[in-house]
Amino acid sequence: MPDLFYATPTDAEAALLDRLPELTREFAATAAEFDDRAELPVAHLERLYRDGFDRATLDADLGGGGIGHEVFGEIVARIATADPSLATVWLMHVGAATGLANLTRDGLGTYYAEAFLDGERFANALSEPTSGNRFLNPQQEAVRAEGGYTLSGAKRFVSGSELAKHLLVNVAIDGEPVFFGYEPDATLNIIPIWDTLGLRATRSQLLEFDGTLLRDSHRATNPPGRFNAINAGLSSISIGVAQAALDALIDHARNRVIAGRPLSHQQWVQFEVADAEIKLTAVRAAARRALRLADLGDPASFSAIDRAKYLANKVAVEIAALGVRIGGASGFLRSSPIQRHLRDAQAGQLMAYSTEVIAGQVGKLVLGVEEAEGN
Repeated sequence: MPDLFYATPTDAEAALLDRLPELTREFAATAAEFDDRAELPVAHLERLYRDGFDRATLDADLGGGGIGHEVFGEIVARIATADPSLATVWLMHVGAATGLANLTRDGLGTYYAEAFLDGERFANALSEPTSGNRFLNPQQEAVRAEGGYTLSGAKRFVSGSELAKHLLVNVAIDGEPVFFGYEPDATLNIIPIWDTLGLRATRSQLLEFDGTLLRDSHRATNPPGRFNAINAGLSSISIGVAQAALDALIDHARNRVIAGRPLSHQQWVQFEVADAEIKLTAVRAAARRALRLADLGDPASFSAIDRAKYLANKVAVEIAALGVRIGGASGFLRSSPIQRHLRDAQAGQLMAYSTEVIAGQVGKLVLGVEEAEGN
């Protein structure tokens, strides 16, 4: 597989990639059922943990495998091709866990690292109903209390929250964002409103905090660290959805016979599929390059990752919509994977940062518009 990457995977990374075909076949076989029931794929999350995928994402000095961003992105993309809800929950889990372990290195970093390595579940509780896409800039001001700060408010789209023993939470303190680790207690209420269009098996619930104490001892005091799982994985989720949508429409076109010939023999289908495959190849290359820059510690990676996410989100929606056109009425049925890919594709462009936010940032940069001018 080294020819697929800008850098050759290590032996440990190659071993993870070699395990994926068997795993993803299992994940794909149940994806529709979990989506239909809006049920967390708990057994699959546990399988990823047992097979060493969780451990691989933690920095080596904290007891993990120190995986690179580029290989991690490929792993997320392949899992997402099989089941994007599973990929999303797993991404948020490892992102919260590795983030907390790094952000609290001077305090509870070892505690969070050991909890993660022991298989305990983590989740991100960052997005607020009032902050929109700016999930790193919370609007909810915490109140000073004995031993820490109290939070009263809500966090939304917390994937895997019902399993989580640890949450990564951010609040505003004197107008500045501050991160805390928090273990759910009686002051936290999960609002059972989950009934979404796509990625239904993430069960990304709304959480209500009522005077919740965020302890000083659990406060982040360190920089984020080397590995940023969330940034590395978001574009990969859409790449996986796009690949699944392309695979489904190709299968339909080959097996659907119209007037004695497979649908794949129609020229318009060939043209559209060529366009879709070429765009997806370009997105993969852009994402791999961005993540390779992250592995090299190049500051240009931040903008490159944003661009890759924007492109991946757009292409996923485009290919999923093409699947409906080629699938026709049969692709519109609940029994068809085509309709699920269409629903799942919408989620990527809503995840922070959304395509609109990224477009605004990139547009200002390209046009040389200063931030104050653009407001």
